[in-house]
Amino acid sequence: MVGVVYENLDLKRERSRCSFDKEEITNLIDGGKEKTQERRDLEEFIVSDEDLKDSIPIEYLSHADKYSAELRKACLLFKKLSDPSNGPKDVSTVALLSTGAGAIALKEGNPLALHYIMFLPTLMSMCTPEQQEKWLPKATSLQMIGTYAQTEMGHGTFLRGLETIATYDPATKEFILETPSLTAYKWWPGGLGQTTNYAIVMAQLFTRGKCEGIHPFLVQLRDEETHEPLPGISVGEIGPKLGFNTVNNGYLGFEKVRIPRDHLLMKHSQVLEDGTYVKPASTKLGYGAMVFVRVLVIRDVAVQLRKAVTIATRYSCVRHQSELKPGDPEPQILDYVAQQNKLFPPLAATFGFHFAANYVWDLYNTARDGIGKGDLHLMPDLHGLSCALKALSSSEASNFVEVLRQSCGGHGYMVCSNFPRIYSLVTAAETYEGENTVLWLQVAKYLIKTRMDKSGGQSVAYLIDPNLMSNKIADLSIDSITNLFKRVAAGHVDLAMKELEGYSRRGMASHDAWNHSSIHLIKAAQAHARYFVADCFARSIKEGKFSAPVRSILNQLCELLLIYWLVERSGDFFMFAELNAQQLTELQSKYMELLGTIRTYAVNLVDAFDIRDEALGSVLGCWDGNAYQRLFDEASKSPLNKSTVHRESFEKYLKPLMKSNL
Repeated sequence: MVGVVYENLDLKRERSRCSFDKEEITNLIDGGKEKTQERRDLEEFIVSDEDLKDSIPIEYLSHADKYSAELRKACLLFKKLSDPSNGPKDVSTVALLSTGAGAIALKEGNPLALHYIMFLPTLMSMCTPEQQEKWLPKATSLQMIGTYAQTEMGHGTFLRGLETIATYDPATKEFILETPSLTAYKWWPGGLGQTTNYAIVMAQLFTRGKCEGIHPFLVQLRDEETHEPLPGISVGEIGPKLGFNTVNNGYLGFEKVRIPRDHLLMKHSQVLEDGTYVKPASTKLGYGAMVFVRVLVIRDVAVQLRKAVTIATRYSCVRHQSELKPGDPEPQILDYVAQQNKLFPPLAATFGFHFAANYVWDLYNTARDGIGKGDLHLMPDLHGLSCALKALSSSEASNFVEVLRQSCGGHGYMVCSNFPRIYSLVTAAETYEGENTVLWLQVAKYLIKTRMDKSGGQSVAYLIDPNLMSNKIADLSIDSITNLFKRVAAGHVDLAMKELEGYSRRGMASHDAWNHSSIHLIKAAQAHARYFVADCFARSIKEGKFSAPVRSILNQLCELLLIYWLVERSGDFFMFAELNAQQLTELQSKYMELLGTIRTYAVNLVDAFDIRDEALGSVLGCWDGNAYQRLFDEASKSPLNKSTVHRESFEKYLKPLMKSNL
């Protein structure tokens, strides 16, 4: 690190023993040398700009002042990135709150994020060329700032239950938007509160007295000059949350708001002037934007997990505690096996989720190209896989981050550790863009259908293999362990099918049978997701071009993660994969061996993530290891420490209590 004067001796010693090329890992994560350089250039551009720094730590600002501070930086940042004199920059990447560059300037959340993440992609994927020509120039230049208003107070993932109504009036050639109840209010869209002046609104389309289902409409919410809400528009912010408190999530209601007919996004379906409805070629054509965001969530969760692992690993190197051997100096807590057990499974998982996210991203881009040509055959697999990996990565990351926080003791509870913020980001991913339980059941539906029809996409091809359950355990290699995960996934699917069939034979309606079988169905979906990550991790190592040291490290991490998951769910492997007690004992011994091996390079591996201190945002995980001084410096920033006595509260409350002689 250029310019670093102090470096903790423990960290320095660990770094002096590095046996692999850190830059190779960095390039792997970024997607190549050029991508690494682009990221570093963008980060340096942001860090070196004094205008993008906070004059007061944002944690000490009021709710309204936090929003104002982050909006100021967001607007300034996008202006600077759009300025040709600053060189070519990808503005959209900064919209993602949690990417390295975006997190440097916008710690609490980007009020403009949904404009780039959902509004623009939806205009590009759902509008006709004529509509794009009309709206995209204004949207890309931020004359129109938009959000995506789908979720309602009373309905989220169940889209058919949305209550907002858009009724076509052929006399005026307009749609009339209405919010028929309190539960029909749009609730949660980012930027909706006070930031955006337009929204893509998902509403039930009525024409000629018939409901044609959910459709997207472009609706102006605020005057483009005064920013005041237009007549019939009720809009505001929903209030403080666990995190993302400057994303400006809002609510939205309509009272007979009229919009032109051509504000229905008409690429896939249309309403003609006389009210005739023209159906889309396929109902799957509208999945694109939602799938796109789920793919981003998978990638973003891996970013957050890398941050948490980096903080906990570096702090575990710096922190000395207790006596490992009576009379000896206090050891690094990184030397405790129990601590390694907390740190290294999530460290391994960052790579598993990274490779899986790359696979889904490539699948998404291939499917998107196919959709443009009318080819939808990849959509079921993409939908099932994006649901499965979004649910698995977010739930696993939430659990891992909490364990990593605890691994740092009480200091991990401090806001300046950055664990509270990281946790708030990853746990939010468990519910936004599809609540995980609902997504698991959607995945299960795809698995059951594949198993019954003996037809499905690449991710579920194993369920069609007639020799699936005949393969015996040859050894305990990564390939064999991966095969065990496959058998467990198939076994759970078969068990869920058996339960469904049993309820059906007893005369239970199919929807009731599904409800009663939901626990087994969810377990099947989860087992499928873990098998996919395991298989993708192993295949990516085999097929990738790595140096011998890096390939060895990746194999060790893959093996550790697979054994960790297996041991946690050993009952499943006894039940479905013919694992025996002796094999489990051997795997547990191998796991302990791997912990010791990974201990030798863990610090260097998190260094290879190349997360600069400004992006990491943690006094505990700083590169130089000067955690205690930084912790004290952060405490000194508290407004309560500006004076030795908080005079107003002392005189008004504490002193009278002390003198009251209770």
